[in-house]
Amino acid sequence: MKKLLIIVNVFLFATTVNAQQVQPLFTNNPFPKTITISGSAEMEIIPDEIYVNVELKEYQKRGENKKDIETIKTQFLDVSKAAGIPDSLISIVSYAGNNPYFWKKRKKDPDLFAGITYQIKFRSSELMDKLVEKLDDDATQSFLIVSTSHSKITEYRKQLKIAAVKAAKEKGIYLTEAVGEKLGEAITIKEPDENTIIRARGYYGGNQNLFGVVARSSQARLSTDTFQGDDTIIDFKKMKLRFEVEVVFALK
Repeated sequence: MKKLLIIVNVFLFATTVNAQQVQPLFTNNPFPKTITISGSAEMEIIPDEIYVNVELKEYQKRGENKKDIETIKTQFLDVSKAAGIPDSLISIVSYAGNNPYFWKKRKKDPDLFAGITYQIKFRSSELMDKLVEKLDDDATQSFLIVSTSHSKITEYRKQLKIAAVKAAKEKGIYLTEAVGEKLGEAITIKEPDENTIIRARGYYGGNQNLFGVVARSSQARLSTDTFQGDDTIIDFKKMKLRFEVEVVFALK
C-alpha cells in the first residue's frame, strides 16, 4: 500500500512539474488579443492587348482555279502590314490538316482545302476594323477574340494590393475604436491569388466570331459605350481588377 502511495505521489509531482514547464508557452504569447480584417480594392481599365485568332482556308469559286494556301498566307500578311500591324505581333496557331494523313490524301484529292490560323495581338480595336476591311471574305472562316489584357497589368496589381492593405488598416481602426481598443501592428498579411482576381472579357466575350459582324461592310463599326460626334468609337468592355487581402492585427 505504501509503495502504491509513493508511486502515485511521484506521478502527481511529475505531472505538476510538467504543467509548470508548459504553462509559460501560453502565458508568454506576445499577441494575446488580435483582430482579423479583410480589405479590398478594385479598378476598371480598358484593355490595350487584344488577342484575336484569324482562321483562313483555301477556296475555289465556280469557273476559277483554287486559291491555294500559300497565296492566301502572302495576301494576309500583306494586308496586315497595310493595316499597320507588324509581323512581330502575328504568330501561327495551327494548320488545318497538319497531319500526315491529310497531306497524303490531299495528293490524291486536290479538292481538299488546307487552312491556317494566325493569332494577332492588337493594341486597339481600331486596328481590328482596318484589318477586317482588307481581309479576303472567302478565305476568312472566323475572327475570334480569345483573350484581352493590359500592358501595365503588373503595375495595376501592385497598386491594388497596396490599396487593399491600406483599406484593411483603415477598417481595423474604426472597428477597434468601436469597442474601446486600439489597433496595433500587423502580424500577418495573406496575399490573394492573382489567378483568380481578374474578371474581364472583351465586349463580344471570348471565343466569339466577329468576322460575320463586320467583315462585309466597309462602314461597319464595333459597338461601344463611348461616342465622338456621329461616329461610334471602337472600344472594349473594361477589365475589372479586384484584390481582397486578409490582415491580422494585434490589439493594444
